[in-house]
Amino acid sequence: MNHPRRLQILQAIVEDYVHFREPVGSKALVDRHRLGVSSATVRNDMAALEEEGLITAPHTSSGRIPTDKGYRTFVDQIAAVKPLSGPERRAIQRLLDDAADIDDVMERTVRLLAQLTQQVAVVQYPHASGVTVRHVEVVDLGAGRVLVVLIPTNGRVAQRVAVLRAPLEESQLLELRARVLAAVVGRCLTAVPDALAVMTASTAPPLQPAAAAVAEAVGALAAGGAEHRMVMAGTANLARSTGDFHLSIGPVLEALEEQVVMLRLLSEMEQDARGVAVRIGTENAEGPLSEAAVVATGYGPQSKVGVVGPMRMDYPSTMAAVRAVARYLSRILGG
Repeated sequence: MNHPRRLQILQAIVEDYVHFREPVGSKALVDRHRLGVSSATVRNDMAALEEEGLITAPHTSSGRIPTDKGYRTFVDQIAAVKPLSGPERRAIQRLLDDAADIDDVMERTVRLLAQLTQQVAVVQYPHASGVTVRHVEVVDLGAGRVLVVLIPTNGRVAQRVAVLRAPLEESQLLELRARVLAAVVGRCLTAVPDALAVMTASTAPPLQPAAAAVAEAVGALAAGGAEHRMVMAGTANLARSTGDFHLSIGPVLEALEEQVVMLRLLSEMEQDARGVAVRIGTENAEGPLSEAAVVATGYGPQSKVGVVGPMRMDYPSTMAAVRAVARYLSRILGG
C-alpha cells in the first residue's frame, strides 16, 4: 500500500480489533490513536480501505474489522520480528534445558508455546528421509545381554536390550560395535536395515549370532525413529475463540486431530526473511483452515514448530514467540 495514513489506520484497526474483540469505528480510532486527522477524514480512509477489500463491516455494525487481505497487508508491514523479553527468554531456556529426552522436549515445547501465544501450538517431528544415524552405542549388561542405543541426527535417542546366545568378551564387543558403526553411521534411517544385513552376512561365524541380534535391535530402533509425528497443546485456547469463526471451529479441531492436513501444511510453509511463515485464512489451501491463521518456522531439517488460531491474532507477539522457541529447539537438537 502506497498511502501511509491509510496503512496507519489499517494497522490501528487490526490492533484494536485483536485487543477489544469488537468492530472498530472512526471515533474510537481518533480517541485511541494519534492520527492527526478528523473523524471525517478517518471515515473517508476507512471507506477507501473497504473498497480495497482490506476491511469489512460485519452485519449492520458501524465499525469495521480486517479481512484476510487486511491481515496479510498488516503482517507484511511488520518490518522485523521483535525479540522476546529477558524473562520470557530465560523461561524458555529453563523449561527446555531441563527436558529428559526428545519426547519430553516436544511436549514441553508445545505447552510453553501455547501458554506464550494463547493459541494451539504444534510441533512437527522430522521426516525420516532427512534423519541419519549419528551414533550407535553397544553396552554390556552382563548375562549375555547388551544395551543398544541409537542416536539419530534429530536427537530422538532410543534404546533397546538385545539378548545374545552367549556372553561376549570385551574384545568381541568392541569389534561388534565397530562393525555396526561402520555400517550405519551417516546412513538414513530407512537405509539402516539393508546396511545391517550386509554387515551381518560379512561377519565371521563366531561373532555372527551376536551381530544378528544387535542388528535386529538397531533396525527396530531405526524403524521407530522414522515415525513422522505431530504433537500439539492448547486446544482449549481455540475453544475460547469460537466467536472468531463464522462457521464453526469443528473443522479446525478435526484438522488438528487428524494431523494429516496440518502436517502437509507445515511441510509446505516456507519462512520469509524475518524467519517465520504466516498463512492467513483462505491462503490455507485446506478448507478446514480457511478461517484460521498459522504461524510457523523451522527448527531443523524438515522440521516445523508453530501455532494455529483465529485470524484475529496478535501477529507480532506470536511471530516472536514462535521464532524464539524454534531457535531454542534448534540449539537443543543440534539442528
